[in-house]
Amino acid sequence: MFLSHAVQPAAMIGILEKIVTSKKAIRPYDRHTSGQGKAFKAKGKNTHMKNYIAVLLVLFSAPVFAQQTVYEQFQKINTLQQAQQYIDANQQLKPALLKLSAGKDTTLIDKRLLRQKKGDVFSVGYVTYKVLDATESVQYRASYIFLDGGSLSNSEIDSLKKVIVAKANAGTPFDKLSDQYTMDGNKTHGDTDWFFGEYSFPKEFQDAVSKHKVGDIFFVDVSEKGWHYIVKKTYEDDLKKDITVLRSNGR
Repeated sequence: MFLSHAVQPAAMIGILEKIVTSKKAIRPYDRHTSGQGKAFKAKGKNTHMKNYIAVLLVLFSAPVFAQQTVYEQFQKINTLQQAQQYIDANQQLKPALLKLSAGKDTTLIDKRLLRQKKGDVFSVGYVTYKVLDATESVQYRASYIFLDGGSLSNSEIDSLKKVIVAKANAGTPFDKLSDQYTMDGNKTHGDTDWFFGEYSFPKEFQDAVSKHKVGDIFFVDVSEKGWHYIVKKTYEDDLKKDITVLRSNGR
């Protein structure tokens, strides 16, 4: 159960002071009765002690979690099972699980959530969010011309690089140049399609593509294998990110 206000220490002390200083609790006997004064006085003290203990029990028996804010509770939630338990126990706060994807969910709050990391908790207005899970990946796309160092000398490769780049800068389509010059026999006109990882292209190739802007023409050399590439980056990087978020009213 969520409580927005916990018993404050100052209020607790005030209650106890009233009990201790209450004349009715301490002296419920007739001051003018001499024979029964001590008996009533003892009874008054017992009544005072019972009231004192009763108040302490009420103040300190409340569950600790009842004093926690939504933000504090969210910090302790790490799994979907825990999130579901919170949802079931706090229906009055209208909690929910959200699944968002970059590029698909585009509201301002969606974009802000998609910038967060797994485990992040934050509040906007009177609503609190926690990112329970986040997965992301990136893919690249370019066009290339492959020159084989096993068949060409270094001087021949350097010469071809200059000729090909000059033709590309003069306006010859890169796919036409790939068809004319590439030495790997690809049937895609040099298009890499979307790729990620060393199983698609050498790490040097991928690293170079990731560092360049769309339209850039550059060289990638894997010298120990004799592989030489002339590359043109043709698409912006395709970033994919999916997150699962717990949302609830309250702070």
